[in-house]
Amino acid sequence: MNLIEKLQNNLLVGDGAMGTLLYEQGIDQCFEEINLLHPEKIKAVHQAYIDAGANVIQTNTYAANRLKLEKYGLEDKVRALNKAGVQIASEVANEEIYILGTVGGIRRYKNEEWTLAEIKSAFFEQMTELLKEGVDGLLLETFYDLEEALMATQLARKLTDQVLVVNVSVGEVGVMQGGVPLEKAFQQLIEAGANVVGLNCRMGPFHMLKSIETVSLPKGAYLAVYPNASLPDFRDGRYYYQSNSDYFADMGERFIEQGVRLIGGCCGTTPEQIKAFAEVAKVNKPVNEKKVKSILKVDSRQNQARPKRETLPDIVKKRSSIIVELDPPKRLSIEKFMNGAKALTDAGVDAVTLADNSLASPRVDNMALGSLMKAQYSTRPLVHVTCRDRNLIGLQSHLMGLHALGIQDLLAITGDPTKIGDFPGATSVYDMTSFQLISMIKQLNEGLSFSGKDLGQKANFSVGAAFNPNVRHLEKAVARMEKKVESGADYFMTQPIYNEKQIEELAKLTKHIEQPIYIGIMPLTGSRNAEFLHNEVPGIKLTDSIRETMKKCEHDKEQSVQEGLTIAKSLIDATLDHFNGIYLITPFLRYEMSVELTQYIQEKQQQKEITLQ
Repeated sequence: MNLIEKLQNNLLVGDGAMGTLLYEQGIDQCFEEINLLHPEKIKAVHQAYIDAGANVIQTNTYAANRLKLEKYGLEDKVRALNKAGVQIASEVANEEIYILGTVGGIRRYKNEEWTLAEIKSAFFEQMTELLKEGVDGLLLETFYDLEEALMATQLARKLTDQVLVVNVSVGEVGVMQGGVPLEKAFQQLIEAGANVVGLNCRMGPFHMLKSIETVSLPKGAYLAVYPNASLPDFRDGRYYYQSNSDYFADMGERFIEQGVRLIGGCCGTTPEQIKAFAEVAKVNKPVNEKKVKSILKVDSRQNQARPKRETLPDIVKKRSSIIVELDPPKRLSIEKFMNGAKALTDAGVDAVTLADNSLASPRVDNMALGSLMKAQYSTRPLVHVTCRDRNLIGLQSHLMGLHALGIQDLLAITGDPTKIGDFPGATSVYDMTSFQLISMIKQLNEGLSFSGKDLGQKANFSVGAAFNPNVRHLEKAVARMEKKVESGADYFMTQPIYNEKQIEELAKLTKHIEQPIYIGIMPLTGSRNAEFLHNEVPGIKLTDSIRETMKKCEHDKEQSVQEGLTIAKSLIDATLDHFNGIYLITPFLRYEMSVELTQYIQEKQQQKEITLQ
């Protein structure tokens, strides 16, 4: 009798966490490698769960795929690790025990470290090895991304007719990433070939039960749950989970009442919790009907977006548009900065843009300065948001704060690595790439959090993206730009350009891109400034002629500034022949230079309008 036939009239009990028990023994390395180094330890864990009452065990192969194993230099051990995982489980299983070959999800919140094609190839290799060793089916678990889960399910179904158990993980009750309702996700997985669908990881029993309450009994398939033991505690550099067998027994009954037929444990669970589930399963029978609780809907009036002003992309498509970067100060005094913001606003720039700790050096928070400019001078702030300094929690919180302040213009960037800044030992977070950040900001515009939760109101962010034209192969940079368009970028801002021919070439290569481009222009203040930018700042290169020009006047500060302005005006002329957007980058808070260039651009625009009349 296969597992599905058994589930028709019975409740089955899965095992609990493998990593938790290994971690308690002081093992803190690639857990899958233990299949080869200490198979007796893996065997002992399997036996402990079987003794506790589990009749469905999973192989210790969760991360035994080529992509995950690269981290440990074990990518050439895929076959050996998966083969050993199945063999160890087979040594302890009797004819009453089902063995599922475990394949773990890879993506986390639109993680783009690997393409879906690369992930599919790695899954194919791992699944093939597991099936070759004679498992009773496959357990695909901990899939946060529905697209990845569907791909893995379809692939597995092509490879085998055996049982497929597919468990997804959710960040919010009843919904997956992108706001996909859990029941809809389950239905798609069943259509893709899953025999059992369910949840594992991320949540303890309480929230997992609330999620399962939102789904109806699937037709032609069964439900599974593998909750975490509890919320984790972190003490003395180690994670701990509460031991709560009585609570698990109570929640096990509730899961069964909701139609769950396969019940096991994930992170933090031990034989103690599995024993509690097994005892409950002995005295209960599977149910064939249930009541479904709908997820609380937000009042539609609250879910309307705030009124929004004309966006920068709309402006620049109609006329010449100027945005000016004014770097937040490194010191506590903001008087000069605020004076600059006022002068630029009075000069008529369309937005003042503020970097987010540029060159990885701490500065006054750009959200605070943007809010002050907006309140005091009605300046339009364009705030940079980097992936470097904040994890997913901090990024979403920061964006929600910007929305609360009415700041709608953003530039999503990766951020300079911390090793180049004032604190080289600081951690670079990089939970997301700039592509992912753009996509997630757009998700907030749909009223959905990063994890898919309804936020009750839609944001109105206009999202800019960075573009570096100072590369050897400009075509590759444009291809990267196209990917950012796919992620949802509304417009682009380039690194400073100091070559008129480069501007012309960029115009030719980006003719097919509808999103407007603001060309970065930063006036030079002297020869040392020019040499520093050329030789030390990533993404900036000057022509030899410009460097020579600045070198000639290196001993005359005023002449150096004038030469810098002259060069900038020449670059502006070249830009306006092809682009409407100018992105002026103010050097060293010398905002009077940006004011002069702003006036120059406005005069050019007026002359153009007179000519057209």
